[in-house]
Amino acid sequence: MNATAQWAAGEAARRRTFAVISHPDAGKSTLTEALALHAHAITEAGAVHGKAGRRGVASDWMEMEKARGISVTSAVLQFAHRGCVLNLLDTPGHADFSEDTYRVLAAVDCAVMLIDAAKGLEEQTRKLFDVCRHRRIPVITFVNKWDRPGREALELLDEIEREFGLRPTPVTWPVGIAGHLRGLVDVREPERMLRYTRAPGGSKEAVEEPVSADEAAFEEGADWEQAVEELELLQADGAGFDRESFLAGKSTPVFFGAAISNIGVRLLLDALVDYAPPPGPRELEGGGIRPVDAPFSGLVFKVQANMDPAHRDRIAFLRVCSGVFERGATVTRAASGKPFATKYAHSVFGQDRSMVDTAYPGDVVGLVNAAALRVGDTLYAGPPAVFPAMPTFAPEHFAVARPTDISRSKQFRRGIAQLDEEGVVQVLVSDVRGDQAPVLAAVGPMQFDVVAARMAGEFSAPVRLEPLPYHVARATDAQGAEALNGSRLARGEALTRIRDNAHLALFQDRWQANSFRRAFPDARLDPLLAAHQ
Repeated sequence: MNATAQWAAGEAARRRTFAVISHPDAGKSTLTEALALHAHAITEAGAVHGKAGRRGVASDWMEMEKARGISVTSAVLQFAHRGCVLNLLDTPGHADFSEDTYRVLAAVDCAVMLIDAAKGLEEQTRKLFDVCRHRRIPVITFVNKWDRPGREALELLDEIEREFGLRPTPVTWPVGIAGHLRGLVDVREPERMLRYTRAPGGSKEAVEEPVSADEAAFEEGADWEQAVEELELLQADGAGFDRESFLAGKSTPVFFGAAISNIGVRLLLDALVDYAPPPGPRELEGGGIRPVDAPFSGLVFKVQANMDPAHRDRIAFLRVCSGVFERGATVTRAASGKPFATKYAHSVFGQDRSMVDTAYPGDVVGLVNAAALRVGDTLYAGPPAVFPAMPTFAPEHFAVARPTDISRSKQFRRGIAQLDEEGVVQVLVSDVRGDQAPVLAAVGPMQFDVVAARMAGEFSAPVRLEPLPYHVARATDAQGAEALNGSRLARGEALTRIRDNAHLALFQDRWQANSFRRAFPDARLDPLLAAHQ
């Protein structure tokens, strides 16, 4: 192994790259802030719904996110803790933005699954866990909001095991029921309790005070006794943490706390250093692997425009998969085989960024004004490498977009093209409608709200969106498209997806799709596969 390969391998061992995933409103962005606070990357934690002068969260930087109190796009935060470099990818929880979240999961080595103490496992949590299982991503669980009324701890563990087939192995355990949190027990140090005093407003770290078991028993009485009994029950059941089982996706270490109050967050942060895997070999398209000590390679998993309103630039997020990334180096874009210069490279922290000269496996680099790059692109140096393509979701909502001011047609076309490149929506066209009336295809209707807000705010090209009656999309070919557009037997329409020139057949419902199939049995009509299938 040469010096550069050794350097890359050594730096990779210090990296932890993970995503925070959950159902909406479980507290992802709040936990992201709390982790950054405990790592001293920020001096004050923000709030999703800021009040009493508390600032907003660093990971929610879009105006729509600030206004609605939800994450609609993924964010990247990098910070150091205990000699390791942590790359944290905060993701949207709302199902309408699943595609963005699923793309991010192609770029991480571990996931923190957030569960609401009152609601338990919710629909979007289930879907995201399925993706983690499919991608063989180990999962750490954080049961959030234990400072509010909720369900019993043992009941939540049973639900995780019953529905996910994943063995929960508690690392921390609450003293006191949900809504009456008295402290936490680190099961590795059961002879004491950690008591927390929340900082005013919750913007600073909670004061953590160790209390002996005798003192906890005297002061907390029945709450302490119940916690001890539950831990003894779990230990008798063999629920201790096992790293091999965790990395194999058969068990999940479980932590309890309250992100809004910064309670239990330090223990989770330490676990990310101690338990989460460093970057490892990456599978290649068509077989084989790319080890971390191989020459440079990276995967573009996200493209975002206008993060800096003053410059109106475009940034491609690249996960370094192997070797050493060096700013200014010329590498190869696998899709075209052409050279690509990495002149403008930034390290990203939410909306803020700084120039980066080198990066290592697990790091996320922002390539600025990289107009040629698309989501799913592979960049490499040395022996060729192509990482598996990013799957596209089957859209279920469609709308025609038209500029409200025809004099802004140039800005309209530029904005629609940019949103298509970012994967905010899929853009479809036909000879009948023309490029002044593209059809936008979305997984969920809230994506259309993002389009309208960004077209008006970022591109100065307000749009009018006219819903179409279609809810089923199928892949077809030129012959199938011609048959559908000429048929009067099924209510549907065939269009072309701009990003890859694929033909899509749109129908009002499955009955209409089946009707067309019966009328044209030789026409291609294939399901569009989602990322988790």
